[in-house]
Amino acid sequence: MLMQEKNRIVRAAIIFTAAYVFVAALAFHFSPKQFPYSTVIYDRNGILLGASTSNDGQWHFENSAVPEKFKKCILNYEDSRFYFHFGVDPIAIGRAFVLNLKDGRIVSGGSTLTMQTARILLGNQKRTYFQKIYEIFVAICIEIKYSKNQILSIYSSSAPFGGNVIGLEAASWRYYNRPSNSLSWAEYATLAVLPNQPSLVRPGKNQDALLDKRNSLLMKLYSNKVIDKETLELSLQEKLPGKPYNLPSLAPHYLEKIKADKNLRKKTSFITTLDFSLQENANRIIFNWSKIFSQSGIENAALLIMDTKTKNPIAYVGNINSSVDMVEAQRSSGSLLKPFLFSAMIDNGMLLPSHIVYDIPTRMGNYIPKNNTNKYTGAIQADQALTRSLNIPAVRELRQFGITQFLNLLSKYGLTTLNHDADYYGIPLILGGGEVKMREIACAYADLMNKACGRKTKVPVSYGTAWTTCSILSDGVRPQDLENWRLYSRRKKIAWKTGTSSGNRDAWCIGTTPEYTVAVWVGNSVGTGNKMLTSASTAAPLMFEVFSVLPQTSWPLRPEMEYDEITICTQSGFIAGPYCSETKIELKTHGTPQTKSCPYCRTYAFTPDMEYQVTVEDMINQYKGQMPATENRFVLPPYVEYWYKKQNLSYRSLPPFVPWHKENSENNIHIEFPQENSQIIVPIELDGKKGSVIFEAAANNPGTIIYWDMDGEYLGSTQKEHKFTASPKPGQHTLTLTDSTGSIRKRNFLVIAE
Repeated sequence: MLMQEKNRIVRAAIIFTAAYVFVAALAFHFSPKQFPYSTVIYDRNGILLGASTSNDGQWHFENSAVPEKFKKCILNYEDSRFYFHFGVDPIAIGRAFVLNLKDGRIVSGGSTLTMQTARILLGNQKRTYFQKIYEIFVAICIEIKYSKNQILSIYSSSAPFGGNVIGLEAASWRYYNRPSNSLSWAEYATLAVLPNQPSLVRPGKNQDALLDKRNSLLMKLYSNKVIDKETLELSLQEKLPGKPYNLPSLAPHYLEKIKADKNLRKKTSFITTLDFSLQENANRIIFNWSKIFSQSGIENAALLIMDTKTKNPIAYVGNINSSVDMVEAQRSSGSLLKPFLFSAMIDNGMLLPSHIVYDIPTRMGNYIPKNNTNKYTGAIQADQALTRSLNIPAVRELRQFGITQFLNLLSKYGLTTLNHDADYYGIPLILGGGEVKMREIACAYADLMNKACGRKTKVPVSYGTAWTTCSILSDGVRPQDLENWRLYSRRKKIAWKTGTSSGNRDAWCIGTTPEYTVAVWVGNSVGTGNKMLTSASTAAPLMFEVFSVLPQTSWPLRPEMEYDEITICTQSGFIAGPYCSETKIELKTHGTPQTKSCPYCRTYAFTPDMEYQVTVEDMINQYKGQMPATENRFVLPPYVEYWYKKQNLSYRSLPPFVPWHKENSENNIHIEFPQENSQIIVPIELDGKKGSVIFEAAANNPGTIIYWDMDGEYLGSTQKEHKFTASPKPGQHTLTLTDSTGSIRKRNFLVIAE
C-alpha cells in the first residue's frame, strides 16, 4: 500500500509538473493583444500638450506608472486577494458558482483582476462557461509571464472607463483634466468603479448609481484602514465629474508632425522639448495678432520658438486658422538670406561692414530689382544696407559673390530646399527667388548666433564674422515706436531680420539671442498676396512681443582676439589709401583676406579759384606755367553721385573742366542700361502689339541735358531724370548719348525677337 501511495504521489507530481511546464511554455509565448493607442505629446516637464484618438476612435493612452492610491482603490474594489492568488481565486469562483446556480443564470463571474485583464486582452468575448475556462487558462499564463505590478499596469491602461475612454491616464484627463498621478482619493475611487460596468455607469450617466458605488468603495477603504476618518468625510463631500473635458490641443501641428514621422511610429507617447507655459503664451500672442491681421484679409500665421544652443523647439504654432503646417512648408525666403551673403563676403575679404555699396537703379539683363521703398541712396555702408534690407546692394553683392558659391554656402547652413542650380534661381535668389522651411532657416540663424557665442557649429563663417553680423543685425530700426525700442534694446538685445516676398505673399521675421531663436511667418497658406502684408507691420511686431514674454536674455562678448585693427577711409569705408584725407581705426576679422584700398579718393587739379578742373596743359595755355591748385577729393562715379547727393548735402561734386579743355570728357555721362554688347528681348504686349524697353542714363551735373540718338536717328532729349522709351527692331544697334558740354557715350546692343 505504501508503495502504491508513493507511486500515485510521484505520478501526480509528474503530471502536475508536466502541466505546469506546458502552461509555462505557453505563457512565455503569450503576448497581450496589441491595442491601437492614441498619439500623446507632453511638454518637457510631463504636462499634457495634446493627443489624438487611436485608429479605432478611442482615447487610449499608452502604459504609465500606476499611482499607489489607485492600486489600493482598484484592489479593494475588484480583487482584495490579488497578491495571494496565481490568477484564479478559488474562493471567488466558488461563491460565483453558488450564486449563479441559485439564480439560474450567470450573475457573477468570480473574476480576479488577472482574469479581467485576460478578458480584456481576449477582446471581451461573450460570457459562457467555456469562455470562462479559457480566460482562467490565459490568466494563469499572464501570472506566470508577468509580475503583479506589470499585470496592474496592463489592466489600468487597457480597462474601459466609459464611452470611448480606455485606460486610467486617458480617463484621468477626460474626467478630471489632470494627470493620473495628481488625483484625490475620491477621484481615484470614482475611476476604480468605472471598469465594472462602463456602459451603464460613467460620469454624466446614472450619476446616482455611480455616487453609490464610489461612496461604498470609500467606506470599504476606511473599514480596511486604508484611509482615515477625516479623509473619508472630505472624500464623500467631493462632487462627481460631469461632462468629459476636451483634451488639451496646444500644439496640434506638432502632434501631427510626430504622427507622420516614420521613425517614431513604434512609439505613441512622447516627452517633447516644448514648454507648456511658453506654448500657451505663443498661442495667445499669435491668436490675438491673427484677429488684427484678418481685418486686412490676412488669414494665417505661424510661430516657432527654439532653444538657440540645441535648436530644439520649445513652442510650436504650425498655423492659425489652417491645418497646413507652415513651420515645415516651403515658402519664399524674402530677404532672410541677406545676412548669410553679407557674412560670407566679409570672410572672403570682399567686403567690410563700413564699405560703401551702390544703391542705384540697376538692371541685369531683363531683371530690374527695386528697393521696397522705391528710393535710392546712391551709396550706403554695407552694414546699413543690411539692417535697412535694401535690395539693390544685395543683388549687386550676389552677382559679385557668385550664385553657385552662395548655394553651396546655404547648404552648409542646413537649407535643403534650395536644390536647383544657379541658372534656375538667378540673381532673384537673394530677394526670395528660392523657397525655405521655417524650421531650417530658424536653425541657420540659431547657428549663426551659436558661432557668435563661440559654440561649436558647422557654420561656414569665422567666429569674429558671426559676432559682427549678429551685432549689426541687433541694431536695425525696429517697427513702430523708435524711442521705445531704443529703451527696450538695452534690456533685451536681439539679432533680427525681416523678409517680405515678391507680391506680398509672405512676411517673415526671425530674431535670435544666445538663449532663444524666434521665427514668425504671416500670410495666406494658399499663397495669395496682399498689399497690407509687410514684415514690418505684421511679422516683426509679433516676434518682438514673443520676446517680451521670454525670460531675460544675454549677449555674447566681442571676441577681441578675433579681430585686427585697420585704418579705413572715413568716407568710403575701404582701407585707407594715400589720397584719403579723413581716416579712422576699424576692426577686421582676423585671418580674412585684405580688401582693396579706397578707389574713390584721388588728387584733383583746379584753377587757382577752384572753379574748374584743369590739367597741366590747360594751365600752361592760359596761366603761363602757373601750377594748378590740388586737393584730395572723395568722388563717386556720376551714375552713383546723382542719387548720393540727394541724401548727402555735404557731398562736393567736381566742377567742370575749364572751357578751353581740349578733350571732351566722358565722365559726365554714364549709360546704366543697356550694358555693352548685351542682348535684349522686346516683349509682346497682351494685345499683341510690340512692346518697348526703357533706356537709362545718369549725369554728373544735375542741369545736364542729354541728347539721345540710336543708329544715327535722333530720339529726343532728357533733363534731371534720364530715361527714354523706345521700341528697337530685332538686330544690332548703337545708342549714342551727347550732353550740352559735348561729352559723348556710346553703347552697342543686340535685340532678340521674342
